[in-house]
Amino acid sequence: MLQNRLGKELLIFDGAMGTQLQNAGLSAGDIPEELNIDRPDLLRSIHKNYLKAGADFITTNTFGCNRLKMEEAKYEAKDMLLAAVENARAARTEAGREDDSYIVLDIGPIGQLLEPMGTLTFDEAYDIILEQVETVKDQVDLVLFETMSDLYEVKAGVLAVKEHTDLPVFVTMTFEQNGRTLSGNDPETFINVAEGLGVDALGVNCSLGPDELKPIIDEILEKASIPVMLQPNAGLPCLEHGETHYHVTPEEYVESMKDYMARGAAIVGGCCGTTPEFIGKLAEAAPKAVAERTVEKKTRVSSQTQTVTFGDHVIVCGERLNPTGKKKMKKALLEERYDELVVEAVKQVEAGAEVLDVNVGLPGIDEPETMKRVVRLLQEVVTLPLQIDSSEADAIENACRYYNGKPLINSVNGKDEVMEKIFPIAKKYGGVVIGLTLEDGIPLKAEERFEIAKKIVNKAAEYGIGKENIIIDCLTLTASAQQKEVKETLRAIKMVKKELGVHTVLGVSNVSFGLPNRPLLNRTFLALAMEAGLDLPIINPLDAELMGTIDAFHVLFYKDVDSQTYIKNQSKDKETKPATAAATTNFTLKDVIIHGLKDEVEKVTKEELKDKEALTVINEVIIPALNIVGKDYETGKIFLPQLIQSAETTKKAFEVVKETFSANDGEEKGPIIIATVEGDIHDIGKNIVKVVLESYGYKIIDLGKDVKVEKVVEAYKKYKPKAIGLSALMTTTVASMERTIKALHEAGCSEPIWVGGAVVTEDIAHNIGADYYTEDAMAAVNLLENEILDL
Repeated sequence: MLQNRLGKELLIFDGAMGTQLQNAGLSAGDIPEELNIDRPDLLRSIHKNYLKAGADFITTNTFGCNRLKMEEAKYEAKDMLLAAVENARAARTEAGREDDSYIVLDIGPIGQLLEPMGTLTFDEAYDIILEQVETVKDQVDLVLFETMSDLYEVKAGVLAVKEHTDLPVFVTMTFEQNGRTLSGNDPETFINVAEGLGVDALGVNCSLGPDELKPIIDEILEKASIPVMLQPNAGLPCLEHGETHYHVTPEEYVESMKDYMARGAAIVGGCCGTTPEFIGKLAEAAPKAVAERTVEKKTRVSSQTQTVTFGDHVIVCGERLNPTGKKKMKKALLEERYDELVVEAVKQVEAGAEVLDVNVGLPGIDEPETMKRVVRLLQEVVTLPLQIDSSEADAIENACRYYNGKPLINSVNGKDEVMEKIFPIAKKYGGVVIGLTLEDGIPLKAEERFEIAKKIVNKAAEYGIGKENIIIDCLTLTASAQQKEVKETLRAIKMVKKELGVHTVLGVSNVSFGLPNRPLLNRTFLALAMEAGLDLPIINPLDAELMGTIDAFHVLFYKDVDSQTYIKNQSKDKETKPATAAATTNFTLKDVIIHGLKDEVEKVTKEELKDKEALTVINEVIIPALNIVGKDYETGKIFLPQLIQSAETTKKAFEVVKETFSANDGEEKGPIIIATVEGDIHDIGKNIVKVVLESYGYKIIDLGKDVKVEKVVEAYKKYKPKAIGLSALMTTTVASMERTIKALHEAGCSEPIWVGGAVVTEDIAHNIGADYYTEDAMAAVNLLENEILDL
């Protein structure tokens, strides 16, 4: 069985399928999956060559075989899937490798962005992937999600497999040179979320060559506690005589991979540009056993782009997304005006919170549905991990299912019936669970609370939940009613930390209830609790004095080296950030654009227009705000989801402003033609560029995907654009890009042509005759604003 070998024997994956098909005559525009039916002999030959070279796994020719991508194919996706698996199985039999090799259902990206970056819902993605899995689940040995760039899509896929099969699941993502995926996922977050979902192996494929991927691979080998899988490209692509080539030799490739195998890589293979020769030499060089890796398991929670690790410092959990004692928030929840919660979340982010508690419990409310909707809205705007806070198991499960990350789950207690409901949810979706030290009330003595904490940790272990995924709440009692017991909480924290080795959490402000000058008691108790070992205080981050207490603690306990954070936050002459007011109406248009608050933008834009001319609003508010967003994106402060949210918010602002224009006011910039070139059905990157450029006021003529050369030329003659942007994701379609550029020049086009896409580099752009190369949407904006429009 595979599970008996995985992580023990060093196993060999196959190499590139696309490279082999191209060498056999696959042309730009051809659909590789159709060959499963048209050329079974070719597919079987490729599989056999990899098996003979020493591969333990062969991947089916089904990378894009879903109903969305296969809309233009001459066969049904189901039939191509079945044929692909039959080809792999036949090849395995013919190669005599039925007993020691594995058939892998290969699933690549769906081809559309999931919400909030795109329009595809999580449930739609789940259904599309499930169709693929259900078709062949009894005929394959495992499922591989490869070349993934969005963790949300990964989650949909993993759940689809695990909820309907017992097949092992491997996941590899593709990273860009900035160390993140297209949607902003970093390696640590990928590891944390994927391991939480229970995948069997994870790693990296495609992207770059083995040397260029070193920083990413190093981090994965350091932090992943499950088998690591590596399938780099054969270096970076280059274009020669209209064809894409990779210049890393098999010998060079293997030499680079030896280091990773020596440091614990468990599965190695190849991606673009690799061949059976690469795999053969890799198999020859591979040791029989996986080298031992020592990985320290840490408590980590994640959003889609940010992971918070416990242990290095005190982590602030913002408490304000909770209707208890908040009339305005109660009213907003009952009226389904969830923008109030988004605003409150943004305020806490700006104040320095690192995790946000989310509680929507109210009488008469559909808590599971409300929790799902609020969580989805929050993760569109904020990048912090969320703490799902509810006493209803259904609400917790709904939130965990649609949460894009690894959440905190608040909470279980010492009652068996509660743990039996919540622990399976945490195990399935991968969450860190808060355990409350109570059963039938809160024990008075620290020893009794410790025993409940111990019970929770032991019970979690029965569900396969390690103590790194448990945080204990020793519970804060009010000094006004139970003064003697306050110190018992502090004693319990010390016992839990020392004896159980788990992290701790407290709701701090309960201690001062019913007493005057509550902030003084809160600050003092917080300081004592941190000294006792508190890791996660749940507090109001807008309370500057509470936050200052934490800053001071970090200095005095050597958690803030050289007092850098303290100086930054507490210096009298520091630049004062404008406070975000409690009322939504106090948000400026600039704030709304920067934070991507789409529900606020119409109202705030109209306020701006009351005392400003339309062009003034555009030039002095909207464009400067967008420039801040662009800079934050380029410097890694925000990522693609937030960039798109801000762009969509800006488009709404422009729509309001345009209503006030007279016929001669302003002039739309452009037009600009964009297209994904002939033979390429991938248009995610192009669509992102379109959204961002439109937010800057450009008129975009979007010709779509798989656009024939003639159509691009016709559009050039018809629209007389200021510039033309061409995109390609597949190596086979770079030649189409070159033909399109040549045809445009022959048609008399002297306007600038820029190119981009996953396989395109600056060298390729130069070689195919393009005027410019851009690596992402913001680079396209900068090009048009600073270069092309000045020509």
